[in-house]
Amino acid sequence: MNPYVEKWLDRHTEDLSLWRRHIHANPELARQEYATTEFVAKHLRAAGLDPKVLPRGTGLICDLGPADGPRIALRADMDALPMQETTGLPFESTVPGVSHACGHDAHTTVVLGAGLALASMPELPVGVRLVFQPAEEVMPGGALDVVAAGGLDGVSRIFALHCDPRLEAGKVGMRVGAITSAADTVELVLDSPGGHTSRPHLTGDLVYGLGAVITGLPGMLSRRIDPRTGTVMVWGAVSAGKAPNAIPRTGMLAGTVRTGDHDTWQLLEPMVREIVHGLLAPTGVSYELNYRRGVPPVVNDEVSARMFEDAIRATGPDALADTPQSGGGEDFSWYLEHVPGAMGRLGVWPGVGPELDIHQPTFDLDERALAVGVRVMTNLVLGAG
Repeated sequence: MNPYVEKWLDRHTEDLSLWRRHIHANPELARQEYATTEFVAKHLRAAGLDPKVLPRGTGLICDLGPADGPRIALRADMDALPMQETTGLPFESTVPGVSHACGHDAHTTVVLGAGLALASMPELPVGVRLVFQPAEEVMPGGALDVVAAGGLDGVSRIFALHCDPRLEAGKVGMRVGAITSAADTVELVLDSPGGHTSRPHLTGDLVYGLGAVITGLPGMLSRRIDPRTGTVMVWGAVSAGKAPNAIPRTGMLAGTVRTGDHDTWQLLEPMVREIVHGLLAPTGVSYELNYRRGVPPVVNDEVSARMFEDAIRATGPDALADTPQSGGGEDFSWYLEHVPGAMGRLGVWPGVGPELDIHQPTFDLDERALAVGVRVMTNLVLGAG
């Protein structure tokens, strides 16, 4: 362990908890992270750094270390979820209907702490860019704002940590290859002349058409796509009609299609459109299909993943953990369309009691993980020289 980092942590471990709790109690939704941006910028300026706020006014980047040569980016996301918190914590969200139920308060705190710890060192082996990103929780994601603002210019590799309530605090998960999935949204609106259920042959039976798509689209995708890609189509909403003896005129379907394979993600939209057309053409039901691409899968390249593994091992002999690929989406993937990098999973479970899942109003984390995150992030920089 680096003595400068440990000295910084000896002085500031309590501050990490205080910063995280301040951000937690004052959550802000996507692209509204003005106070969080200023909170981070204030602490960076106090350390003599020069943070640059992104053009839309939320999120920021900050460089430190050598101006020439390779530059390692450390990324945190800052936004909260539109969800009422029910933890009952003393620092529970003070904003009705908004909470940090995905751990972005911890992500921000870890990268802020890592940046300040690195800034306390007399010299760094490589340049560093701290990326505090807005709007991860909305599609297609605030990572695109960072890229558009030149936030990756000059960056050689980028790294991030994400809270994992299934890993015990002190452990960090890493894998080579895809660690998240692409997540796209499918919305289908059907139209029919409608009619009486006693005469379905005189109209387009809209409910029958809905049923054909509900079962047929996931089924056909499972036959057209290699199952090893982890591709799955699941419906989350369906509505049509009210009366049992009336064929309705309109109906709606909405769901998600996810895949862990980048090449498959490129094929999904045209394939979904082809299958839906084939299923509905014989029914006489017209339709409008809205296919919204979300984010690609996060694919950790091997070099970056091995760097991450070394950084994790340096925090302790038992710190490195295996981790499965998630079906969730993460806009960190947009950065990896431009530069190599990797995302790890930061264990936040206390080791006893229930594993409080993210995106739930009860989510909380073991704050011992904050110092672990700072050590891993600083090790990534110090090991890159």
